[in-house]
Amino acid sequence: MSEAMAAPRPAPMADVAGRTAFITGGANGIGLGIARALVRAGANVVIADIRAESLAEARASLGDDARVETVVLDVTDRAGFARAADAAEARFGKIHMLIGNAGIGIMGPIVDARYDDWDWAMGVNFGGVVNGLVTILPRIRAHGEGGQIVTTSSQSALIPIPFSATYTAAKAAVLGLSEAIRGELASENIGVSAFLPGPVQSNIALSGELRPDRFKSDSGYQTREAELEKRPVSPLWMEADEVGERVLAGIRNNDLYILTHPEFAAGMRKRFDAILASFPDEPINHERAAAIGFLLGNPVFDEELARHSKKEDMAR
Repeated sequence: MSEAMAAPRPAPMADVAGRTAFITGGANGIGLGIARALVRAGANVVIADIRAESLAEARASLGDDARVETVVLDVTDRAGFARAADAAEARFGKIHMLIGNAGIGIMGPIVDARYDDWDWAMGVNFGGVVNGLVTILPRIRAHGEGGQIVTTSSQSALIPIPFSATYTAAKAAVLGLSEAIRGELASENIGVSAFLPGPVQSNIALSGELRPDRFKSDSGYQTREAELEKRPVSPLWMEADEVGERVLAGIRNNDLYILTHPEFAAGMRKRFDAILASFPDEPINHERAAAIGFLLGNPVFDEELARHSKKEDMAR
């Protein structure tokens, strides 16, 4: 076992009590489940969402807890993001956890996708994560108390399925972003977790209601969005509160990947096997490998494997 694998880094937010989390898309579904879990664990929570009425309902569901603040936020509005972060700091002093969860379920045949569909999907599902990082990461770094970045990707990033191109492209970008920045921020005691949920009981089917007018003139998906709103939420989908507890555990452990549904493991393995099977069947050019060694691996994967190996050893 390598030295990197032998010494996984400690979790920056192993104790979330008294720390502050900023959650986008936090007024219902997954976001609210995460908020509830954090509040139960003693954290301060700022719930940001585009729906003012949903924010009021979320606050009421939390019993108007003194550790909860709500703020209206469109995650594509960069100036609005800065104002929301200012409000969070005015209330609680410092932000320690950024949970970029806001998302829309925009899907359909690739032949029907138009510029407005792509721009809205990427603007919210990926751009919202980017805007959160640019706005809040410098504030976490400035106070020097450590922190955690949680980015909501999806199992779709690992098992892409037909008719999900716009959604999958954004979620795959979120996953790659998270993997890339984890090693950069570790030295500042800031953890990064990519959250990859499967189906959860939420209002994501109602995403079409939120489509701004500026993304309606050149869209091929609006009829499909109206049909999606009628789709019932299966009782077999995971409950948001269970998901919230899984995310809280991932934050406490500083897990690189926060996964929810073991049912996806076989499909993920097939994808990875298909990729590995596609490499050229020829000897490695060791001189070339030495020249591009910085591209051939990432220590964060060694550390994550070491983390899980340690858990297995402790369980024995």
